[in-house]
Amino acid sequence: MRKLLNSELGRKSIKEFKETLKIPVTVILDNIRSMNNIGSVFRTSDAFLIEKIILCGITAKPPHNDIRKTALGATESVDWEYFEETQEAIISLKSKGYKIASIEQAENSIMLQNFKVNKNEKYALIFGNEVKGVQQSIVDISDYCIEIPQEGTKHSLNISVSAGVVLWDFYRKLGLKLKV
Repeated sequence: MRKLLNSELGRKSIKEFKETLKIPVTVILDNIRSMNNIGSVFRTSDAFLIEKIILCGITAKPPHNDIRKTALGATESVDWEYFEETQEAIISLKSKGYKIASIEQAENSIMLQNFKVNKNEKYALIFGNEVKGVQQSIVDISDYCIEIPQEGTKHSLNISVSAGVVLWDFYRKLGLKLKV
């Protein structure tokens, strides 16, 4: 086995990325404090062809050096916009036919592995604040709550890890193929 060189990875240019078909998923970051987490979500969204990130509330916006550190250029490839209020973003997306899913531990949540993705639907996935999670008022107007199963003592994951797990699962379920 030999580790591949960067030149062998077949990376898209920003122009090629912008022209590539994306999976019908938008990420909403609901009051994320850490710019490293924001940058990580941009990078993960680039990897799994997410159509857009919506930054809400106190979530910092590019360009910012602390976001850039973990995004590694993904703030240039992944489309994004900002809403002061998360509810405004949700209202806008619902009017465009999106199904809204808060990634949260909640009554009647659906475990991620059991969530059935409909390939004819568009989804907005909401990731919440590192301490408080997704706001209850946002959970209240969500179509679903999706929960990542956890067996340890903490019952919480860093938001960038949660985004990686959930976005990979949606990418996989939507049937896009990885390079072989």
